[in-house]
Amino acid sequence: MSVSPSPFNGAEHPIKGIALICLAVLLFASHDTLSKYLSAFYPIVMVVWARYVVHTLLMLVVFVPRSGFSAVVRTKRPGLQLLRALCLIGTSLLFTTGLRYIPLAEATAVNFLAPLLVTALSVPFLGERVSRAQWLAVLAGFVGVLIVVRPGGALFTPAILLPLGSALCFGFYQLLTRKLSGVDSPTTSNFLTGILNSLIMSALLPFFWSTPTLVHGLFMIGLGTCGMLGHMLLTQAFRHAAPAMLAPFSYGQILFAGLFGYLIFDHTPDQYALVGIAVICLSGLAVAWAQRKR
Repeated sequence: MSVSPSPFNGAEHPIKGIALICLAVLLFASHDTLSKYLSAFYPIVMVVWARYVVHTLLMLVVFVPRSGFSAVVRTKRPGLQLLRALCLIGTSLLFTTGLRYIPLAEATAVNFLAPLLVTALSVPFLGERVSRAQWLAVLAGFVGVLIVVRPGGALFTPAILLPLGSALCFGFYQLLTRKLSGVDSPTTSNFLTGILNSLIMSALLPFFWSTPTLVHGLFMIGLGTCGMLGHMLLTQAFRHAAPAMLAPFSYGQILFAGLFGYLIFDHTPDQYALVGIAVICLSGLAVAWAQRKR
């Protein structure tokens, strides 16, 4: 799962930005693939714990020696940082649980409702103005989900509420990221989220522990590494090109998810799912285009 971009700094290197975001979404799709695979063998809590612990340890190695621990963890809004971390851990738990029951491409597409939810929720929570075209795009995105799920289809089960709940949590996470962007640095926000969620999941871990095999232990390390590197590449991508320019390429994550779902889990979305996924992608692109015009 991707994160909201950091503010664009105005340095135009679009080819570099596009290459970086393509690598980032490939890593995010790899992260979700490993989550789906490992969740078939281990409790969800353990899989999510591995993701955050490895992520946090890597951030400790990369950022703390350069800036110092106190500088990295210092925040002006600890309450909002805690709430942001809880939103992301909710996203992780709901999405990973959903992957047990929902194919990878479809679950990823439903989770991409998050940018549309941010548009809708920015009105009451941030006081932003949303145009009629943006509201239509939000509505179209939900229509896309209905096409994917469709009554009578294989995905029309209570399990579809898991990626929907994940998208809602991720929408709130992005709203809180916006509110904190002018207060704390992205490094501080991401590190605090990682360490808080590592502590929360570590407290739950004794009740769900199952000793992994050597191969699965390496997969868990790969899980956290993919998440960490994806975050870093995404941040770098938005330093080289504007978000509106890179938005179409972020939906490449759905394509990678579909490819991995076919190669590893032998699943191919049917024609209705493909239409619904296309509608969700186009809706998100329409919102990005409207924001660029504004």
